[in-house]
Amino acid sequence: MFWLSDKIEFPPYEFTTKEGIIALGGDLSCERLIHAYKNGIFPWFSEGEPIVWYCPYKRMVLFPDDLKISKSMRKVMQKSEFIITENKAFEEVIYHCKYIDRKDGFGTWITDDMHQAYINLYKKGIAKSLEVWLDKELVGGLYGLEINGIFCGESMFSKISNTSKLAFIYLVKNNNYRIIDCQVYNDHLASLGAKEIDRELFLNILKEHV
Repeated sequence: MFWLSDKIEFPPYEFTTKEGIIALGGDLSCERLIHAYKNGIFPWFSEGEPIVWYCPYKRMVLFPDDLKISKSMRKVMQKSEFIITENKAFEEVIYHCKYIDRKDGFGTWITDDMHQAYINLYKKGIAKSLEVWLDKELVGGLYGLEINGIFCGESMFSKISNTSKLAFIYLVKNNNYRIIDCQVYNDHLASLGAKEIDRELFLNILKEHV
């Protein structure tokens, strides 16, 4: 297993384990995180563990033209009571992503250090959030990074059914991203049209935006 030093670099992709781990250690500085995402690498670990860096062989992505909107979601979208904003409550969004009770466990990886690291990226204009409001209450949203014309999704939450999907659909339809990086497979995003592609194809697309 390759352990990172203070130098902002990652090992060649051939070092990736069968689980998709390319390196351990290092830090969560803005410089290292930006370098990682530009090279298709992202951190994913639990509190108390060393930082684990992934570059999986299969990448879950959404090509905007493949977006699927079900009849039930179209009905939700037609309702006027929801208001969607961008970058109006980033810290609230990441807080809810971290602490909201969910069955899939996808919020548990947001450690205290990760929490602060993405706030730092937001302050640099790299990370962004989408918020869904109902009667001035934040009821859903998502956040991620804009890297080389690609949106790298990190986490989402819903306090009311389908509001995270609402934020995701708004993100896709109202931005000019060539691809949405969803990182790893989950049924929630597959239902919206996301699919797994080979890492090599993903990296080629990523480099087209350099």
